Amino acid sequence: MATPSSHQYTPLPPPVVEAVKAMLVPEEQMQEILAKYPLVETRDGDKDGDTEVIEGETFTHHFILGPGDGDVVRWHYVEAGPSTGEVVVFLHGMPDSWYLWHMQMAGLAKAYRCIAPDLKGYGQSEKGPGDYTHQGVAEQLFEMLKLIGVERFNLVAHDRGTIPADFIAANHPENVLRYARGDSHLFHYNPALSPHGEIFMNAAYNGALNDPRLVVLRAHASLCAREIPHEKVVRTIQEFAYPGISKAVPRYFNSSSFRAEWLERRNRLLAAWKCSLLLVSGYESKTQPREFFEGITKEHIPNAKNVEVRFLPGGHFWSLESPEETTELLRKFLTS
Repeated sequence: MATPSSHQYTPLPPPVVEAVKAMLVPEEQMQEILAKYPLVETRDGDKDGDTEVIEGETFTHHFILGPGDGDVVRWHYVEAGPSTGEVVVFLHGMPDSWYLWHMQMAGLAKAYRCIAPDLKGYGQSEKGPGDYTHQGVAEQLFEMLKLIGVERFNLVAHDRGTIPADFIAANHPENVLRYARGDSHLFHYNPALSPHGEIFMNAAYNGALNDPRLVVLRAHASLCAREIPHEKVVRTIQEFAYPGISKAVPRYFNSSSFRAEWLERRNRLLAAWKCSLLLVSGYESKTQPREFFEGITKEHIPNAKNVEVRFLPGGHFWSLESPEETTELLRKFLTS
C-alpha cells in the first residue's frame, strides 16, 4: 500500500484565482474567433526527405522506426541546421507539434543542429495503441535519438512536452547538456490550475478533441496574452488535424495525472537533474503563476549545475507570442 504523500498543494494567490476564472472564454467571443477561421484545409502528410523553407531556413522532414510497444514506433521529426552542430532537441506540448518551435529553430539553425519530433500520438508520429506512460515514451524517444546519431543534446520543452523531457533529463543525465523547461508545473502545484485533466482523460468518449480548429483556437483564446499571426494559427490547426490524434492523446491522460506527475518530480526527478536549467514562463501565464517560479533555486533542484528563472512577454504560448525574445533567451542559455 502506498504511503500518503507529505507534499502540500501551494495556495493560489488571489490574482491567480481571478486569472483562472478568466480562462473560460465566453461563447459569444468564441464564435467571433471561429468566424475568423471559417475553413482550414487539411494538410497532406509529408514524406521522408521532404523539405520546406520557413522563416528563410530549410526544414527537412524525416520518418524513422524506433523500438517500443513490443514492435516499433513510427516517429516523424523535422530538422534544420548543420548536421555537425551541437544538437538541440525541441519537444512540443498540447495542442501542438514540431511546428511550435519553427521560429526558434530558424533562428538557431546557423549554429545548431535543431531537431523537433512530433511526440507520440501527435502530428505525423505513431498513434496506435501502446505505452503512453511518460516514462515509457521518454525511453522510446531517447532510443530514437540514438538511432539518428544523437548521443548528447540540449533539451527545450514546453507544456506537456516537459513531462517526457523530465524523465530523459533524470534518467540520462550524462546525455543532457542543458534543459530549458517552459510553462509546466514544477515544484509548486495546485489542482485548480489543471481542471482540463479529466476532460482530456475522457476525450476519446466525450469528443473534446474531435474538432482541431476549436481545440487550438480555444487554447489560444484562453491562454495567450498576445495575438499569434493568422497563418501560424492555421498551420498549428493543420498539424493537430491528422487522423488519430483525438484518440491517441487521451491515452497520456489515462496513464497518469497532473498530481502523479507532480509527486514524481518532487519525490525523484528534481533531485536527479544535473545539467544547467532554464525555467521559462510567460509573464502573463494563467496556468503557471509567476509566484510559483520566482523563488525557485538550487535549493529546490539541488544537483542541477545551475538554475535560472526567466519570464517572457505573453501568456502560455510564448514561443509563438514572443518569438524573437524566446529565440534570444535560448541563444544566451545555449552559450552559457
